[in-house]
Amino acid sequence: MSDAFQKLQNTFTYGSYWLTKRDFSNYIRVMDAELRALEDRLGQLIELAQRLRGDNRELRQQLAHAANENKRLRETADAAKARLAALLDHIPENR
Repeated sequence: MSDAFQKLQNTFTYGSYWLTKRDFSNYIRVMDAELRALEDRLGQLIELAQRLRGDNRELRQQLAHAANENKRLRETADAAKARLAALLDHIPENR
């Protein structure tokens, strides 16, 4: 074995590169589990966002319907007020 090869082997075995030689299979399993958990949480977040979009759409439709109903009732009340005012104009005042 050459001297340069021995130095290189010692560098990777004992030097700052020692971590790269370690068995990372345990770290990979942990990372895979964390990634799966993150994927599950993202899936839940996506489902929640879709459900909230649907709820929001439904609430907007309900709000529009309520606004239309409010406008219709206001117009009906204004028409009734005008008819009452006209009837009151025809009633003679007692003096």
